[in-house]
Parts: sequence; structure tokens; C-alpha cells
Amino acid sequence: MTFQAAELWPLSALQHYVFCPRQCALIHLELIWADNIFTAQGQTLHQKADSGKTEKRGDLKIATGLPLQSLTLGLSGQADVVEFHLREKQWWPHPVEYKRGRPKSHDADRVQLCAQAICLEEMLGLAVPEGSLFYNQTKRRLAVFLDSDLRETTRRAAGRMHQMLQAGKTPSPVADKRCQTCSLKGACLPEHMKSGDSSARYLANLRKKP
Repeated sequence: MTFQAAELWPLSALQHYVFCPRQCALIHLELIWADNIFTAQGQTLHQKADSGKTEKRGDLKIATGLPLQSLTLGLSGQADVVEFHLREKQWWPHPVEYKRGRPKSHDADRVQLCAQAICLEEMLGLAVPEGSLFYNQTKRRLAVFLDSDLRETTRRAAGRMHQMLQAGKTPSPVADKRCQTCSLKGACLPEHMKSGDSSARYLANLRKKP
């Protein structure tokens, strides 16, 4: 399937969806956002990475804030950093995504990185077999091999995300350990929301009460 430009969602929406479909819907359908210490740290880290500057060091070019787009995934956005390595007279891209904290047990970060690689492949016509995740807490890079399994996971997640957002329905809350660090916990109210209610509907009902 090929999407039109008007149908593209932000790359960040895919990361939100893989982490928690409800979080994705609250942000991108209900336009609810709130900061906490974790989002503030992430924004500071990305501001440093997304300067838009490009530099060259011998056989290495470093581009920051590079615009990305994939019409097959239906996503657009920008990469924190894309390194271009010169091999056999060709500059080969290697995306690097900056994250606060440390490596996660879920696939949200890896899927977001893979989506960036697919964007680069479509835009440049070059294979991107590997990328890296840089975690600010550990100050170390984690190499991610973008194999067929991860690519299939990414494509399926993007497809499901589009279906959810197109339907315009916010999933019911699921209270689990993800909620502990989510900045939208106050709007989501996972422990109190009734099944099938959106946060917007819940808050609207509260306003009606005397």
C-alpha cells in the first residue's frame, strides 16, 4: 500500500503506538500532551541532536535533523542523526536515534529506528542494514541489526497504527508498569477509567457533575 502525503503520521506516533496504543491515540487523536521529568530530559537530548548541522570528518559525514518520509509506511519526520560512511565511492547511511534512559525491554525504540531506516531506503535507494540507539543514561550506543523480523514487525505496527488512527477510536486503558513513567497518566487515569471510555469523554462527564 502507498500513502499520500496528506495521510502521513509522525514517526514518533509509531514509537508511541508500539509502547502503548492508548498513549498514541491520546497524543495524536485527542491532542493531549503533558510533560514530566522524562519527557523534559528527552526533549533536551533531542534538541542537542537535531541541530540541523552537517559536518564531515574524512570518510564520515554527519547530518542532524534530516527530514524523512516513507510512503509505504505512511510516516514522516526527521532523524536525530544520520551518519554517512564512504565505502567504494558511495556514502552509506546509518541512522542513530538518541534516547534518554537505558535500553528498554519493549521494541518501541527499535521499531522507530527501523522505520527511519526504511524511510532512508525509499528516499535514497540504498540499503540500510543497521542503525544505532544511543542511550543518554548509559552513554553507550546499541547497534541494531535491521533484519527481516524487525522490518516485518515495523510494517505491521505501522499498519495497525494507521487503522487505529483512521478509525478515530482511543483504546481502553490498561494499567501496568508502563504507566509508571508515562507523562499522560494524569489524563489517561488507567486505574479509574471505565472500559471503552476515552479520557476526553471521562473528563467531559466530570464537568457535568454538580
